[in-house]
Amino acid sequence: METGMIQSRIEERFRKQVKADKKVKNAYLLVHSDRHGIHMNLAEGHTDGVEAHPDQPHYMASAGKLFTATVVAILHEQGVLSFDDPIARHLNNELMDGLHIYRGKDYSDAITIRHLLQQSSGLADVFWPLLKQIMQEPRRLSPREAILWGKEHLRPKARPGTKHVYTDTNYYLLGLIVEQVTGRPFHEALHRYIFDPLQMKHAYMQGYSEPAEPSAYPRARYYVNGLDPSTLEGFYQIDYAGGGVVATSEEYLAFIRALIGSRLVRKETLDRMRSDNLPMGFPQFNIRYGYSIWTFTSIPLLMPEAYSCWGCVGVTGSYLMHHPATGAFVVLGFNDVSYRSKAFRFMLSNVIKPLL
Repeated sequence: METGMIQSRIEERFRKQVKADKKVKNAYLLVHSDRHGIHMNLAEGHTDGVEAHPDQPHYMASAGKLFTATVVAILHEQGVLSFDDPIARHLNNELMDGLHIYRGKDYSDAITIRHLLQQSSGLADVFWPLLKQIMQEPRRLSPREAILWGKEHLRPKARPGTKHVYTDTNYYLLGLIVEQVTGRPFHEALHRYIFDPLQMKHAYMQGYSEPAEPSAYPRARYYVNGLDPSTLEGFYQIDYAGGGVVATSEEYLAFIRALIGSRLVRKETLDRMRSDNLPMGFPQFNIRYGYSIWTFTSIPLLMPEAYSCWGCVGVTGSYLMHHPATGAFVVLGFNDVSYRSKAFRFMLSNVIKPLL
């Protein structure tokens, strides 16, 4: 298919999808492919009456976990920590005592940084229970306090290293480990190791830092059951290193291209981040989870090998993906939790398919 026709088809379907769904207030799509000579950066919808703009900063929820994993990988390469370190080496007794008691046995000292990165610690997720609480009665809990709350009110789901259990608790712990080994707040590490080297001037960690250069546009709103959770007191604290990143579509693209291009970590480190993975257990998709890297592989009769892609995903219908078959990159965000899986189907049918 001719390049102009590909771009027109992708843009038409994107704008049509947003306009047709009342739940979607704003959405963003960037598609870049050197092979096809395509670079398109789209926005549709509005935020507080301001029309969505391609240069508008937006939040991609748990796609921010890949930034956290990359900071940890950089520190691993510097020898400050190791993927295989027991987390007890970097966390104090208040956090570690009774952190993981499963079926009467204490596995706290068996958890490694690798387990946190690939979501295999077996710890329960504190994010959604706490979000439900602050939606009813806003309050502030630090990430450390959130973990302590989880020890008291929740129980681990599995022994460390035995299965994938997706939980923001793991990434809170990673953020605190980064703070311990660098001697600086997690958001400062994000700026130092990723935002500043890549000149991501509009990027920041919401609730914690400011961009190097303020944007002319407001941060796009995002919604969980019709409510923008960022309006709630206490939300930023429980987002932390499990999400938190706000940037423009071009900056998200710059990040994933730098990651693949060995400008943040070495190729062998990225290979480990991708290949040291576990099945996520979703029957409708064949997905494996590495160090915050989701790999979508072929499913007989449902998804041919040519559609396989990898990257990171956010619950608000956010996808930061690389499609090896076409060399394309996709930054997609519908900014509504109702698109957590719908956005993937949209991407396959309306972005990747036209590129093949």
